[in-house]
Amino acid sequence: MAVQAPITQAMVLGAGLGSRMGPLTQKRPKPLVEIAGKALIDHVLDRLVAAGVSRAVVNVHYLADMMDAHLAGRVVPEIIVSDERAVRLETGGGVRKAIVHFSGTPFFIHNSDAIWREDDFADPSGALGGLSNFFDASRMDTAFLLAPVARTLGYDGKGDFDLSEDGHVTRGGYGGAAYVFAGASIAHPRLFDGTAVEAFSLNRVWDKAIAAGRAYGVVLDGLWMHVGTPEAVVAAEQALAAGGGRDATRASNV
Repeated sequence: MAVQAPITQAMVLGAGLGSRMGPLTQKRPKPLVEIAGKALIDHVLDRLVAAGVSRAVVNVHYLADMMDAHLAGRVVPEIIVSDERAVRLETGGGVRKAIVHFSGTPFFIHNSDAIWREDDFADPSGALGGLSNFFDASRMDTAFLLAPVARTLGYDGKGDFDLSEDGHVTRGGYGGAAYVFAGASIAHPRLFDGTAVEAFSLNRVWDKAIAAGRAYGVVLDGLWMHVGTPEAVVAAEQALAAGGGRDATRASNV
């Protein structure tokens, strides 16, 4: 595997509407919904810092002023706000707009509502550090963090991806797949070659990488939680309180 510089930059997707969260997002954006006393986005940013990230771009749309005010209180990582107040660019378009900030080097892409409990204490950088160590820009355009369907909470789908012995990712068939996308990945900027700043899903560029054999994945050693409803918030808090591994509730770097 080629030696590469540590991944120190990230894109955090914070422009979603959170419409399924009901009353929890009527007066605040979903990334500011609290789990175990801390906003979802701070769980994410703290995990990224532990993995070596020093600068993160966060896109904003719904109740963007609240997001701006909250992010202004962070000390680390350095935050750059990507403003999508006028038009929400979806996941792929949001990253494409912000890609100028990454200077041609690989970066994390992290959903603002992705949360999990880790079972492996060996590496202080956690699952994201493991993903960073795994990523090889000479062979990969993207690498996903994946959770086994059997080790999820609040998820009732059939899975997203399958994984070969050498780490290649493929789409699951109609019968489902063994793994769920855990909301975090690494991308090389070339993944977005040929795209424009417009609304599109990350699935467009992921499918291109999968077809080229340049999409890989690693498996989360822990419990992944789908936090999409008020009931799921309660379930996630209970799972974190139950312990059993390192979680995302470390002291916030604010």
